[in-house]
Order: sequence, then structure tokens, then C-alpha cells
Amino acid sequence: MSEKLKIGITVGDVNGIGLEVIIKSLMDNRVLDYFTPIVYGNTKVASFHRKAIGVQDFSFNVIHHPDQANPKRANMINCWQEDVKITLGEQNEIGGKYAFLSLERAAEDLRNGKLDALVTAPINKHNIQQDGFHFPGHTEYLQSKMEASDVLMFMIADELRIGVVTGHIPVKEIAAAITAEAILQKLRMMNESLKKDFWMEKPKIAVLGLNPHAGDNGLIGTEDEDIIAPTIQKAKEEGIFCFGPYPADGFFASDTYTKFDGVLAMYHDQGLIPFKHIASRKGVNYTAGLPIVRTSPDHGTGYDIAGKNLASHESFLEAIFSAIHIVKRRREQEELVANPLPFRRLSKDRD
Repeated sequence: MSEKLKIGITVGDVNGIGLEVIIKSLMDNRVLDYFTPIVYGNTKVASFHRKAIGVQDFSFNVIHHPDQANPKRANMINCWQEDVKITLGEQNEIGGKYAFLSLERAAEDLRNGKLDALVTAPINKHNIQQDGFHFPGHTEYLQSKMEASDVLMFMIADELRIGVVTGHIPVKEIAAAITAEAILQKLRMMNESLKKDFWMEKPKIAVLGLNPHAGDNGLIGTEDEDIIAPTIQKAKEEGIFCFGPYPADGFFASDTYTKFDGVLAMYHDQGLIPFKHIASRKGVNYTAGLPIVRTSPDHGTGYDIAGKNLASHESFLEAIFSAIHIVKRRREQEELVANPLPFRRLSKDRD
């Protein structure tokens, strides 16, 4: 059996449900047959959450470096030593401070090749703002950390895959951000990810319109006719198999999305509202375009249910296994490209 992948896991906001879903995901020892988990957090904080949800027979193996990870245990690297006051369900600067310490350490190990992939528990985008983190979220932080020119927020769940042109920006700024260059770049990234990360030879991509009824022939906005449609045509000329623009409401209501390998939405809520409804707690947020693999569950910090043993870990487990599958597909493709089968022309004059 080949060596198991080392999956780094950040704890997110320590006052939220991050550690609850992490513990629930790693309690079943059968998952250790598939990967070696390395959680970046603090054992005292983890113990607090374990007791809060009534879990008795579970503990982390403490290590100082990913190379020390025990493949038969759930491992933890202590990212801080001081005692932390946990206030379950409360949004405060403590939650943000330690979420960043976890993320910073894990991202550094990921960048240095000590981890095979990263799965991030939810953060609060407000309280995590501090020296070293001035970003709208994980996606933008990792883009900067990994020095990637652009990334694609790609929501995945079984056969449903939805990316967005604009992510965490105010609604009033969306229309101005919908440019031909932005749409084309996201289409290129989605097409490349579907090929490399999901092994689709010629993926079929649907593009949603910006305005209601995709502009209704210019009656409800002109962006669909003037920007989106011509960009789709340009993408086709580059060999990207894409179609649209489709009115978002009818597209999802009629299950048209099932006929495509990927869907490009124009803005965050246009894509994520239907995604979260259809995915039903099994959705995964994947950051395409990075040189590394990072996934996360499709839910937030869950302050309202923190410590109540109500949080589902389905999405977190899906995030872990999605990361594993993507890493393996990438590596298999690299091996195929590096060692192609020799081509031999058959001679007509064979003896």
C-alpha cells in the first residue's frame, strides 16, 4: 500500500463548531485507513470541545512537526501554549486570534511541502482581521500565501460543481466587476480544474446570466448581451465547451444543471444559495487555481449550536475526502504526462 496522504486541518474559530465537526470526523478509526490527519490547534481547547459534546474515548497524539505524525492516530500540533478562555457561541477577538494562529502554521507547512492538502474549519471573517490577515476569507489569504495570480471558488457536491466570477464583494459592486476578462479567466480556470482535478476530458460548462431572465434581450440590463454572451463565444473559440447565458432561476428549477459538468455563476449568492440547497449538508468549498489543494465544509462557524452536539460533520468529511481524491488525481495525471506510452508507427511492410 502506498503511503497515506498527510491532511492538515485547521480548527477555525475556537468558539464555533469547528473542533466539534473535526472530532466527530476523526472519532471513527476507519477513516485513518485513508489518510493521516494533522490538526493545527491546541489539545486543551480540543479537550474542552470534546467534553462539551460528551465524547469520552477520543484523544489526539501530540506532535511538533508533520514528519512525526502517527499514521494510526489523529495527530495535533499545538500552535500556542497559553490557556484560552473559550466562550462557546460568542463572536470575539479570541476566536479570531487563535483561528489565525492555526491557519498561519498550517499554511506554512503546506507551502513547504510538509502536507499533501489542507482542510479548513470555518472562520469568522470579521474577528479574524488582524496583523497578518487582512482578507475577506480563506480563499484570498491562501491565494496571497501561495502567490497565485487568481483563484476560483468552486463549490462541489457529487456531480454538482458551481464556481463564481465574483466572490466576497458587496452586491452594489457586482455589475462593475463582471467584465469579459474576469469571466474568461474563471472559465479557463474551471475548465482546467475539471480536466486536471476531476479527470473530465472535455467538460461541459453552463454560464449563468447576471440579470433576471438573463437580461430578457436587453430589457432588464445589458450585461448579458453585451458582455457575457460574447465572452462565451470567445471561450468556445479557445476550445472551452461552454453555453449560456442561462437565467439562474429557471436553470436550477428545471434541473438543467444536471446536464453540465460545471456551472459558472456571476456572483456569490447566485451560485451558493442553490448549491447549499441541492447539496444538502454534503457540499464542499474547493479553491481551484492554487498550486496546492485546499477544501473546506460549506457551512459557517455555527455559533448558535456550538457545544450542543448538534453540528453535522458530513460536509467536513466530504471536504477531507474531496481533498484526497483531488490530490491523487493530480498526481496520477502528472505521472501519465511525465511517462507517456511510447508511440510506434505500424509499418505496412511488416515481415
